[in-house]
Amino acid sequence: MNHRNRPQKSLLRGAARAALISFALAAAFPVNGAMAVDQVTSRSLEELKKEIVERAAREPQRSPAAKVKAADVQEAVAAIKTMDRDDWANGFMGPAERYFAQGRKFEAEGKIDEAREAFISAYRLFKIAHYPTNNSPQKQRAYERGIEAFLAYGRYLEPKLEVVRIPFEGKEIVGYLRLPKASGKVPLVYFATALDSRKEEWAERNEDLLDKGIGIFVTDMPGTGQAPIKVDVDAERMFSAALDHLTKRPEIDAGRLAFYGGSWSGYWAVKMSVVERARLRAVVAQGLPAHHYFQPEWQQTALKTPEYLMDLLPARSMIYQVEGLEAFLAYGPKLSLKTLGVLDKPSTRLLLVNGAKDTQVPIADLHLVAQTLPGAPKEAWINPEGRHMGSDSRMGSEDIRNEVVTPWLVKMLKD
Repeated sequence: MNHRNRPQKSLLRGAARAALISFALAAAFPVNGAMAVDQVTSRSLEELKKEIVERAAREPQRSPAAKVKAADVQEAVAAIKTMDRDDWANGFMGPAERYFAQGRKFEAEGKIDEAREAFISAYRLFKIAHYPTNNSPQKQRAYERGIEAFLAYGRYLEPKLEVVRIPFEGKEIVGYLRLPKASGKVPLVYFATALDSRKEEWAERNEDLLDKGIGIFVTDMPGTGQAPIKVDVDAERMFSAALDHLTKRPEIDAGRLAFYGGSWSGYWAVKMSVVERARLRAVVAQGLPAHHYFQPEWQQTALKTPEYLMDLLPARSMIYQVEGLEAFLAYGPKLSLKTLGVLDKPSTRLLLVNGAKDTQVPIADLHLVAQTLPGAPKEAWINPEGRHMGSDSRMGSEDIRNEVVTPWLVKMLKD
């Protein structure tokens, strides 16, 4: 069914009526065994286009337009004429494909620096094309092309990028490993990506740790990207299996391992600080869900947050592989770390980070973890004016990483 020529309209039905969420009608496509729910945004098409351009143009830039040129975003949105998901994807794939072709041309001419820059520029635009999740044919295509662009870029990275494939329950865990040059074993941080981020940008984003002599390993979190399983009460077993592999690598110091989870993966970070307490020296949980986040009362409000660009309900639903608001709200509570008894067990050293004005994840979850989780000391960094993950109009996510998260991890693993 093609809705490209259908005018935008509000769609409120079933359980969604109670949440008073504005919908823009788009085709629903089966993805990873689950049916994607209708595209959700409280913004009109013009408001949506204006918002993504502003996120690219302002300083600090905001997700999902980080590290992209505002001119490229303006070019992309000029080609978007409807709220259809494929139309959105095609708009951003235009400049992305141009950069990819430039990268190939520079590569053939031996201009490696120019090729690297073109490939990573292509990746970042492909990333916006499939934001926040791959729930249409062209969004899926953009995701696949993005991986191609990133791996083309990754061939020229120093320290090198290694694609690691770990057998897991008849499938495989796909991760990216980068290790600093060193004469002996090196400490390592395991990064688990968030709801709408992917391991590709995280493998580039955390290069500052490599400069400090610390390796990085990145996988998509369950339910996203190339992860082999969906989100469930025991899905952290995927991370534990990857740790089993990493601790056997002769280049890695198994006694100096840390774990980082941001946004949705802040949940996994808190859980890993307990279940892998013996193997992890330190854990960072940034923008963390724990208990209150999973309650229907919070979700019915949070799904309307203007912080998130669009399609928040579909993105959150797809990691559970459920369809629709009612099924989504019913699935979440069983994941509560309080209900599961995780918060009653001792943890390793833990840094908790978020903004007090977060409208996506309640700051109450950070306080709950800090005040109830026993074990090693907990440290917290809270921006009183901060949004999700702690950033505000003056302090961006990169600032928090450089000034708060990275120094703490270095201290835990090197001092």
